[in-house]
Amino acid sequence: MLSMFSRFSRSDRRPSSPDLAEAWECLDSGDVPGALRRLRQAGSAPLAEVARVVGRAARAAGFDDLRTAASTLAAHPDRPQALYDYGYACVERGVPYLAVPALREALRLTRGSTAVLHELVSAYEDESRHREAADALLAHEEGLADWPDRYLLVHNALLAGDVAQARRQHALLAAPEDDRWAGAHDRQNRMLARAASAEKAGPLDGTDLRGWQYVMGGTVLATLSPYGFDAGMTGRYAWTQDTHGQCLLGLSRLRAVLDAAGVRARSVSLLPDRDSRILGLAAAELLGLPAEPFEAARRDTVVVAHDLRVTAGHPQGPAVLEQLAHRAPGQVLHEHASCWTDPPPVAADSVTFLHQSVVAPWAAGLRQSADGGVEEGEPDGRPEEEIAADVVGADPEPDEGDGATPADPVERLTAFVSAVRDAWLRGDRDGVRSSGPVRSSRFV
Repeated sequence: MLSMFSRFSRSDRRPSSPDLAEAWECLDSGDVPGALRRLRQAGSAPLAEVARVVGRAARAAGFDDLRTAASTLAAHPDRPQALYDYGYACVERGVPYLAVPALREALRLTRGSTAVLHELVSAYEDESRHREAADALLAHEEGLADWPDRYLLVHNALLAGDVAQARRQHALLAAPEDDRWAGAHDRQNRMLARAASAEKAGPLDGTDLRGWQYVMGGTVLATLSPYGFDAGMTGRYAWTQDTHGQCLLGLSRLRAVLDAAGVRARSVSLLPDRDSRILGLAAAELLGLPAEPFEAARRDTVVVAHDLRVTAGHPQGPAVLEQLAHRAPGQVLHEHASCWTDPPPVAADSVTFLHQSVVAPWAAGLRQSADGGVEEGEPDGRPEEEIAADVVGADPEPDEGDGATPADPVERLTAFVSAVRDAWLRGDRDGVRSSGPVRSSRFV
């Protein structure tokens, strides 16, 4: 009885590490998300201690697989199988940052197990830690198979911004014999071709957001956020309240992009959600084109979305996005506000700006109350045509921001498009899961 009580006490006692102790306190109050945030800061805390906290969080969340794996690791932190099973469960349950230390240790103990290496690379990729993924693969380069190992090395080197390494490894990569990898091979070829054209248009360095957005997904980014460029955001927005003027600015730049690329559209295609229909009607007016309901096979058309995640939530949305993943000839997909922390499953050809959270101009946004405070306003319930007319009549002048963002006149955008136009609008619209080499602070 004493032995059983002692084991229970050891498993239930408060961890000694300060970050783990704070996570434990969060779990005491039922705050699992808060505990996971504290665990991200745990750093070099002993794996057995981390696993105890993770196991308790998993129990609260009902994740029996992770709870079991964490319990086993807490009891046997030096066993490769326990380390691997725990890392695998962490990746599967969406907490890859917790998997990384365990999988690194398992890789060391197994002296480069291929299965462990693949799972570690997967965890790094989910965290957009591509430099570390590439380095892990390079450390075992002699034993790499072409598929998927060297393919993964090319992919992660490129998304880490190491174009030279990506090209060296791609030159060693044989075409896949298994048809399952044919799509991935084609996608990688397109990314490298876009990198070659983007290098002619800009530095393609750690601040070239437009260049890397194009390399990763074939997306032409129309504007940069004018706030916090040199304070962690590098051209992306955190939270933003969209405006009619911002919508018009995006459509005006879309028109400039189409002209610079020599694209001659014959219609604007309207997606089913209200936000996209409003913006699509405004686009049709600005571009002088007829507006028609979206049809997947329609050629030479501009498909306009406000935010593709909103489109995905419409009853017809999933089917529409599946159709948009495959490009019809002459079809251009424009997304006004694109989320970079939770990206849509398809990458638009043109995007006005990148955000973490956005409120559409006609939604129930924040406004100043009569007493000088802030309150939530009412959504604009007018007909779509009336709101679209307000967009067309708005002031499209860019926000001056804080003055730290590099100047980005429309001429710089069109020069970029002129340089990359031959590689633009090619292949399927593969979704972009990574933020790539250009880092931005996350708040949501």
